[in-house]
Amino acid sequence: MKGDSRSHGLWEASASAGPATPVLQGHTHADVVVIGAGFTGLSAALHLAEGGASVAVLETVDIGFGGSGRNVGLVNAGMWVMPEALPGELGPLHGGRLLELLGDGPSLVYDIVERHGIDCEAVRRGTLHCAVGASGLANITERARQWQALGAPVTLLDARETAEKTGTHAYRGSLLDMRAGTIQPLAYVRGLARAAVAAGARLHAHSPVDGLEDVGTHWRVRSSTGGEVQAQWVIVATNAYTGPNGVWPELGAELVRLPYFNMATRPLSAKTRELILPGLQGAWDTRDVLSSFRLDKAGRLIFGSVGALRGTGLAIHRSWGRRALAKLFPVLGGVEFEHEWYGWIGMTPNALPRFHKLARNTVSFSGYNGRGIATGTTFGQQLAKLVLGQTKEEDLPLPATHAEPVSLRPVREAYYEVGAQVAHLVSARL
Repeated sequence: MKGDSRSHGLWEASASAGPATPVLQGHTHADVVVIGAGFTGLSAALHLAEGGASVAVLETVDIGFGGSGRNVGLVNAGMWVMPEALPGELGPLHGGRLLELLGDGPSLVYDIVERHGIDCEAVRRGTLHCAVGASGLANITERARQWQALGAPVTLLDARETAEKTGTHAYRGSLLDMRAGTIQPLAYVRGLARAAVAAGARLHAHSPVDGLEDVGTHWRVRSSTGGEVQAQWVIVATNAYTGPNGVWPELGAELVRLPYFNMATRPLSAKTRELILPGLQGAWDTRDVLSSFRLDKAGRLIFGSVGALRGTGLAIHRSWGRRALAKLFPVLGGVEFEHEWYGWIGMTPNALPRFHKLARNTVSFSGYNGRGIATGTTFGQQLAKLVLGQTKEEDLPLPATHAEPVSLRPVREAYYEVGAQVAHLVSARL
């Protein structure tokens, strides 16, 4: 997108086109204006339109320009926080709701894919959380215990079983979660857009919002294109790509942006594909500076980690990727990458998302901490239900809170970016 091969990489090269998204011009009306065309915004638009509401979606750049079109494509259940910790963080009512809702999140994603015939390389054969060392094994063992106590279909695999599933002996064990799977994320978000348009929503890309005015009976939402939409409700779904000079900058100020990159090999041979992830699970490990790997439909191995492919980081992360893959999978030999790209993950201090009432009839979910596919899709549906009157605010999975800026945010973000370079410069991280 925008002529940058490192913004969406393989996903841009392999996704089918989205629907037409004309620039907003003139004055129009809608029941709801959705700001942001990612997982959350387009899920909200789809469910609103299916519920009979008129919807206008305004996007600053293109469909899926933010994290929705850049991530590795793991459709995971739950959050990073251990299941038993959620009631302590959110209280028993909201903690229990969030556990149930996000535990079922992948089912919602794959149901939408099936119902709307979205061509996004959807594979639901589980994901593998791979243990590095004794501490990693202890982590996934406890996580397995907590999910199994809730009846989740998760299985703790030993080192031998993990090697059979992954094709490497690097891990002490793994947690197989059969609720989860993989998709081509940009193809999925574009498919959400097509489904929303088919249901009656209007999408306007390259239409950044530069002003909102509450006139009492409705909102006037203005774009820098000169267009304007009048609506009763506003949904803000900009998450980690909230601009510092936008209309709700506090949504960006409460998130620390973590850089994450992916690199994709050329399609592997049929023989090699029998050895590496033969069951087509997506995988990631337990390190703080974690690694992830999966295959796409063509058999490319997609390998990622924390870091930004810019400045000195570009050469460092490329070199690390080759070393790390050679150590994980010696059968690959001197691997070369066909595509490379990176983006930003919105992190919160407690690794849990936020629900905000920004103003009258103006609501937002954000802060997905690297679990955006199922979480964004689910929260978009929840916002639609709220606006349609199908649920009440007190029944949402999160309590309403005020957006509070993270202290020393630029320093923390620099720490993530530079720290990842240091980690990858000195080691293959395995």
